[in-house]
Amino acid sequence: MKIKKILILCTGNSCRSQMAHGYLKKFVGTKAEIYSAGVETHGVNPRAIAIMAEDGIDISLHTSNNISEYVSIDFDFVITVCDHAKERCPYFPTTAKQLHYNFPDPARSKGTDEEIYKEFRNTRD
Repeated sequence: MKIKKILILCTGNSCRSQMAHGYLKKFVGTKAEIYSAGVETHGVNPRAIAIMAEDGIDISLHTSNNISEYVSIDFDFVITVCDHAKERCPYFPTTAKQLHYNFPDPARSKGTDEEIYKEFRNTRD
């Protein structure tokens, strides 16, 4: 059986795609290769790391990657997790099935630490 290659794409590869990457890696294990990238790179958000740790998933060693790093990979699935990435997603010479869901961006949250972490939890959950 061929190992599936899955790319999760968002704007900055700092929160939403990193959280999805963590969950997919947990649930599919070695049955798929999971990648995440952004149309830009903003670094992995420390709050995303903390929120995922609350759920027992360590994404602290993830890196923030640009989509251009993966153009040579023949993905089976490309999952966009924000409208901005979907609109700016470059053409891939692939037959990848494309999936999309627009998650709110917790990195744009304002307020107290408690209010901001609540938004990160809402996106994660």
